[in-house]
Amino acid sequence: MTWAVRWRAYDVVVTRQMGSAVSGPADRAGLAVDVVRRMAHVTAALRHRQGAAFAELGLTPAAARALGELDPDHPLPARDLAGQLGCDRSNVTVLVDKLEQAELVERRTDPTDRRQKTLVVTEEGRVVRARVIEVMSDSRLLSGLSDEELSTLRDLVWKVSDGGCPESFGPE
Repeated sequence: MTWAVRWRAYDVVVTRQMGSAVSGPADRAGLAVDVVRRMAHVTAALRHRQGAAFAELGLTPAAARALGELDPDHPLPARDLAGQLGCDRSNVTVLVDKLEQAELVERRTDPTDRRQKTLVVTEEGRVVRARVIEVMSDSRLLSGLSDEELSTLRDLVWKVSDGGCPESFGPE
């Protein structure tokens, strides 16, 4: 079963449960439920497309995100990568092991502190990283929007994410 089929099944269930609240956009609660459902659908579509593209590169979404966070021109200690990803260092170790096995990243001794290892993106890693960045920036789902609509959507998404959330969901 594809993600789209699963999503449609979920959508039908939620619509039945919510009844007229979903079908009555004049009702604020119903409208909010519909917006959240549609945002979840867009998120699922993005994850599906990105996951498939990352798999073609031989990467998991987590490994792709880690590679995307690394600056090829500035080696980085694994603990700093963990901070950027907002996860535990042990998780980063597993990700870096996978990237190293794929010859996309190398662990090297830091020339300024020999006790520390830094993560260096290899030449092959640079090529794959560039593709990862392309995949993460893919905007085909938004191609049907005019420039004005895209600008409005950006402003609204910002408002309900960064601008509208007082709590922090990870490192800034």
